[in-house]
Amino acid sequence: MRNFKSSVFAALLIGAGASAVPAAAFEGTPVRPEDTAIPVATSQPATAPALKKALPAAPSTTSLTALQYAAEGGHPIAQWRLGKMYADGNGVDQDDLRAFDYFSKIANAHAEDSPSAPQAAIVANAFVALGRYYLDGIPNSKVKRDPERAREMFSYAASYFGNADAQYDLARLYIDGVGVPRDFRYGARWLGLAAQKGQHQAQAMLGQLLFNGEKLPRQAARGLMWLTLARDAATPEEAWIKDSYNKAFSKASDDDRVMALQMLEHWVQGRRD
Repeated sequence: MRNFKSSVFAALLIGAGASAVPAAAFEGTPVRPEDTAIPVATSQPATAPALKKALPAAPSTTSLTALQYAAEGGHPIAQWRLGKMYADGNGVDQDDLRAFDYFSKIANAHAEDSPSAPQAAIVANAFVALGRYYLDGIPNSKVKRDPERAREMFSYAASYFGNADAQYDLARLYIDGVGVPRDFRYGARWLGLAAQKGQHQAQAMLGQLLFNGEKLPRQAARGLMWLTLARDAATPEEAWIKDSYNKAFSKASDDDRVMALQMLEHWVQGRRD
């Protein structure tokens, strides 16, 4: 079974689309009243590949001025680009508060845009970015730590826009009991939705929970499947994902490994269809 560890990864790379496979654990659309209200970001207080293609690389002085001009005119792509630049310190001095302000402008102006609108991915990602700022706060600024506000931001992006990163972040809040009462199964449902969309961190966490049977019915083979998918997509900095996979693989029975491989093949085929 050594081939299980490496032979399927090339095929799994096609799994970056948005289709979901049937019969996965914790599918469905969990909705609670507190997860449906539209939060409005105030100007006081992770990006899809499509966004990266749409936006320019590190700017020159001329392109920075053009971005600023477009952003002031309300262009959401320019606002997003500038927000990311200030958040990451890419071509400008790093400034989380300025990044927050740009993301807030997007959220305030486009919260009710259709989820199928061309800029919907940008709007959803702006809500995710705001949620992460509220989760930790911005030191020495008016943006204070506010887990409840973070939940509102993640909930809206997760429920209205179906954003996978928001679904993962929301799941973490419920699983860890941050800003909300701890609810393991409800968090796992959000993990399932994000995992089905290819969010590899959600795949890894869901895989851990299912393989180990942590407050969920144990499904070792399905857990190993999710961990395998996550390991293939993990960045070098995400050692926890690879460690989780290695531990699960070493503990899995031969039957679990065979069944996990069959589930992987089903996943790949479902993404192709």
